[in-house]
Amino acid sequence: MNDNNISDGSDSRPSWLERVESIASQIAEREGCRLYDIEFSSRVLRVYIDKVPNVGIKDCENVSRGISEVLDADNIVPGEHYQLEVSTPGLERVLKKPWHFQTAIGKKVKFRTQKSFESLGITVNQLKNSKSLEADLIKVEGSDLYFDFGGEEIKIPVSAIEKAKVLFEFEKEVKKNKKQ
Repeated sequence: MNDNNISDGSDSRPSWLERVESIASQIAEREGCRLYDIEFSSRVLRVYIDKVPNVGIKDCENVSRGISEVLDADNIVPGEHYQLEVSTPGLERVLKKPWHFQTAIGKKVKFRTQKSFESLGITVNQLKNSKSLEADLIKVEGSDLYFDFGGEEIKIPVSAIEKAKVLFEFEKEVKKNKKQ
């Protein structure tokens, strides 16, 4: 893993996409949001933004308009045409960057590691040969993630995570909202 993202198999990004990411980040911040992630596939540029307490449709519109104006004026995206989509990362958001995990503390996370849990020093019998797990993320300390697996605390280095996402738990959210 590099310092900014979980390995997704594409370690090198084109320089134009890095430039787009920088522009999108500045515009998102100007609109009171934070750039969560950016993807480019099949001529579709997807920009994901986040904000506390939440992103509204106007936020997406304003960020989209700002990005589109700059990209079109400077002709940054190579090729003829592209489609720009600006949205939130959603309830079951992908976790790539270390700060993504910070925002997922207290939530159930589904993740896959590059190596077996046993090779990572985890001694829980039912996990030894496994590489994937669903568990509550209880804390993030430095470059380590701590999960609750049936009452046992499991420590996984962020660098060992191959793929991760939040799992939305409807019942948990209903209970949380009733308490408010």
